[in-house]
Amino acid sequence: MCTFNDLKDKEVVNICDGKRLGYVCDAEIDCISGRICALLIPGPSKCMGFVRGGNVKIAWEYVERIGDDIILVNASKINWGDKPAPR
Repeated sequence: MCTFNDLKDKEVVNICDGKRLGYVCDAEIDCISGRICALLIPGPSKCMGFVRGGNVKIAWEYVERIGDDIILVNASKINWGDKPAPR
């Protein structure tokens, strides 16, 4: 079992290129089923790193494995722009 606070302490890493994407800052949960739909990580920095873009949504089906320290995701289909990731 894992709590939300445990998830926030884990770094998200893309298995496609090994890039560190950041740490979980929030989660999207289906209130009816109680299941996690997506993890949210802070978006890329803008304006020389002083201003953060919106959060990037990583759909739960892109999560490959949750380890002790990291969460491995297949980020090949994630939209890094201002639009949410495809579902």
